[in-house]
Amino acid sequence: MILIVLAIFLIVILSVVASTLYVVRQQTVVIIERFGKYQTTSGSGMHVRLPFGIDKIAARIQLRLLQSEIVVETKTKDNVFVTLNVATQYRVNEQNVTDAYYKLMRPEAQIKSYIEDALRSSVPKLTLDELFEKKDEIALEVQHQVAEEMSTYGYLIVKTLITKVEPDAEVKQSMNEINAAQRKRVAAQELANADKIKIVTAAEAEAEKDRLHGVGIAQQRKAIVDGLAESIQELKDANVGMTEEQIMSILLTNQYLDTLNTFAAKGNQTLFLPNHPEGIEDIRTQILSSLKAK
Repeated sequence: MILIVLAIFLIVILSVVASTLYVVRQQTVVIIERFGKYQTTSGSGMHVRLPFGIDKIAARIQLRLLQSEIVVETKTKDNVFVTLNVATQYRVNEQNVTDAYYKLMRPEAQIKSYIEDALRSSVPKLTLDELFEKKDEIALEVQHQVAEEMSTYGYLIVKTLITKVEPDAEVKQSMNEINAAQRKRVAAQELANADKIKIVTAAEAEAEKDRLHGVGIAQQRKAIVDGLAESIQELKDANVGMTEEQIMSILLTNQYLDTLNTFAAKGNQTLFLPNHPEGIEDIRTQILSSLKAK
């Protein structure tokens, strides 16, 4: 009989201890209510409460950072419908846990409503191009507006990010086509400029070639004339008893024969000669005129 009483007594004591002690995990707070009324907030660790349901754990609230992802559809200034993917990071304010629990039933839905309202008042002021350019600025503005509203409910908005801007499918296809057309036009212009450079370079090279060829011919002819002049002068100095024209005729004949030999040595089979007997005399006269002019 005594053993039964002791067993019952131990069971009662264990029940009292179990209903009295409770543990709160790290980054978590517990709200304790007494007879349905807020009593206290307990941080991490082991705590004691009144047993048998007098003090009740009303809620365990996470203090860690939470993230909510929402999709908002709105219209830009140039009447383009876009879908925005928004990620919001928030957490409960440790200094205002009671407001976070008692004032707001569904914080994530409330945050979504505030973000939708802020975006639908900001995006219609911008064109589609401006929306892409100022995406981060809009996200920061939305974050400030939502943070101000949610602070009264004990929530801190840490960061708001616009992770994606997706225009209507037809608009997106049109933008891609416009971009492709612009790139093709630029490519065509580059190809045309490249062809122009090739043509101009080839023309300049041909002109330089002709110029150098002319310079070479002029220098060659000058060397021939200079050689003939030197030969004439040497014959004069030798007192061979010949006139200048006779000397010139001999030299011209030698030059003519040397030219024929050079022509034949290179395997040529066609030769254009003056079509009248006075042709050689004309050449001789021209050379003499050049020497006198010199």
